[in-house]
Amino acid sequence: MAESNLKHKTANGLLWGGINNGIQQLLGLVFGIFMARILNQTDYGMVGVLTIFGGIASTIINSGFYVALVNKQDATHRDYNAVFWFTVFVGTALYVILFFCAPLIARFYHQPVLTGLSRFLFLSFLFNGFAMASASVMFKKMMVKQTAVISIIALLLSLVTGLVMALKGYAYWAIAAQTVLYGFFYGSLTIIVAPWKPTFEIDLSPIKSMLAFSVKLFATSVFWIINSNIFSVIFGKFYSVEQVGIYDQGQKWASRGGLFISGMIGSVTQPVLVQANEDKTRQVSMLRKLIRFSAFVSFPLMLGMAFIGREFIVITITEKWLESVPYLQLFCVWGAVSFLSTLYTNLVITHGKSNLFMYGTIITGLLQLAVVFLMYPFGIFPMVIAYLAMNFVSLLMWQYFVHTLVRLRFKDVLRDIFPYLGVTLVSFFVAWLCTRSITNLYALISLKIVISGILYILILWCTNSVMLKESLAFLNKKSKYITHNN
Repeated sequence: MAESNLKHKTANGLLWGGINNGIQQLLGLVFGIFMARILNQTDYGMVGVLTIFGGIASTIINSGFYVALVNKQDATHRDYNAVFWFTVFVGTALYVILFFCAPLIARFYHQPVLTGLSRFLFLSFLFNGFAMASASVMFKKMMVKQTAVISIIALLLSLVTGLVMALKGYAYWAIAAQTVLYGFFYGSLTIIVAPWKPTFEIDLSPIKSMLAFSVKLFATSVFWIINSNIFSVIFGKFYSVEQVGIYDQGQKWASRGGLFISGMIGSVTQPVLVQANEDKTRQVSMLRKLIRFSAFVSFPLMLGMAFIGREFIVITITEKWLESVPYLQLFCVWGAVSFLSTLYTNLVITHGKSNLFMYGTIITGLLQLAVVFLMYPFGIFPMVIAYLAMNFVSLLMWQYFVHTLVRLRFKDVLRDIFPYLGVTLVSFFVAWLCTRSITNLYALISLKIVISGILYILILWCTNSVMLKESLAFLNKKSKYITHNN
């Protein structure tokens, strides 16, 4: 009975995680198209160079306590309350520090306007931090549906405001407003909806018991944020904000699909795997099923985005962003397999091995930083290729850690993902053969999507794909339930 209930919660979590991230990415796509048409490379570059500072600040506020709370099966009100007040105090202090450091940031990039812009933009991490304890409660209880509703409302309100500001000529302030307002609305609604509420009984002593676990996650996250945003720093300092904008635009569109995948599986992975910690055989079975499902969705989505990348960029945000296409395609290729990294690191954290998580992330980051500085003289594009290549290398390291913990063999992982990769590539190849003589961009992108999509589903159906049939059966069951209740 417990196993059946867990399977239902997992399937339901994946469904709502998919709905949440799907709608978020769709809204981001629609509003992003309008914003990219209105704004230019400099506008995106201005906000892009500040990403690293907000990311580090958010990580310091979190300090790994979000994951520590989720992992702690006997967490009490005192634990949640201590983390809440910790984030309030640290977040406020950090914002004050960055407020007075804003002129130094502006001087570093030789952009005086960054002083006011950064002081406004940094409010976003403050709002997000205040809701962290409440969000961990909802995540732990797998309140995926409620989280989805909160995220979608917050995103819609912030996107509409940003678009109106862009139309009124506020330029990069419109992008900053979207970020800040999303943090405000998401944080406020999360605190209201969460079943746990903070109290004024301020006792930070429970922080000590979580510190040994969380401090490693904190150090790891800071390193990961720096590493992930190194290009924005390098481009902004040694090139121009226009180059940051071009890179940021390509990476942004690719990340939408990646966030859909990681958000969907991330909404259930850790809570589900935690419940099977005592039974490694069962845990491996769960992990492999999540791998197959992720491959089933990720390969056609991410590689498909790379396949139609040029037509998509020109049609949606015009030829002025054509230089961003190679970056889009590169990040899509990595995004197609990045779900493995998400699943592997979640399993490592589930086993309480924050030290492995820290060492793995730092080793990957050091390799990437070394490659960036070695490739810097050869230009931006080769540098990005080498950087992403290290991500693929890091998968082998995470695979080794996972094998050490639960004996998951690499050949079993390949056996799980290769059928979906093969079907995806065959579908795209046939679609390319059928459309290579078409010059009209609208007809080309439409036929590429339709032909490859039909072939992908048809081949899986004819080969009796269990994942396809289980997914269709679950969706059919859900639709009947909704119809019956209406």
